[in-house]
This record gives sequence, structure tokens and C-alpha cells, in this order.
Amino acid sequence: MRMSIRLLLLAAALLVASPTWALSLNQAMGALPEAKAAGLLGERPDGYVGVVSPGGDAAEIARLINEARRAEYQRLAAENGIKLRDVEAIAGKKALERTPSGQYIQLNGVWMPK
Repeated sequence: MRMSIRLLLLAAALLVASPTWALSLNQAMGALPEAKAAGLLGERPDGYVGVVSPGGDAAEIARLINEARRAEYQRLAAENGIKLRDVEAIAGKKALERTPSGQYIQLNGVWMPK
């Protein structure tokens, strides 16, 4: 009985502490084109990626990509003396324009294929 409890505690600790199951930013960046092509993720007008259809690692990919984008947008805003929301809007406009036909974009809060 004590051994079972110890094994359960060890397993729980490994699940919480193990970074090997988490995606890295590089993995997320590599997975982004496929996730967008599969219709799991799409570009939003605010310059960030959104989850179109939950599945696989879509939410984690979006979270990591958005954290990296936000950091870059903040750097650009500070460097150029402009507001973060202005950088986000410019980036969002460019992302929507560059999205290939058939992939998802968000317009007026609605996901639609471009």
C-alpha cells in the first residue's frame, strides 16, 4: 500500500515537472504552418493566432506563438515610440493579407476561410 502511494506521488511529480512533454517555441513555430493548413489555427486582426478548431496541440501552439509575437510587438512599440495596440493592428493587417487562400482568418469575430 505504501509503495503504491509512493509510486503515485512519484508519477504525479514527474508529470508536473517534466518539460519533455511541453512544446518549445521552435516546435510551435515548426508546427504552425501545418496547424493553419489543417484549419486548427488562423490569423486574427489583432496580430495574434487563434484556435479555430480545438485539437492536438493547437491551443499550446497558439499560446507559444502569441507570447513570442507579443514580446516582439512590445519591443517594436517601445523602439518606435508607438502604442502596442497600433503595432498589433499593423501586424494583424499584414498577417491577414499574407494568409493563403483556404486558410482561416477572423473577421468581425467570425472565423472564415480566406
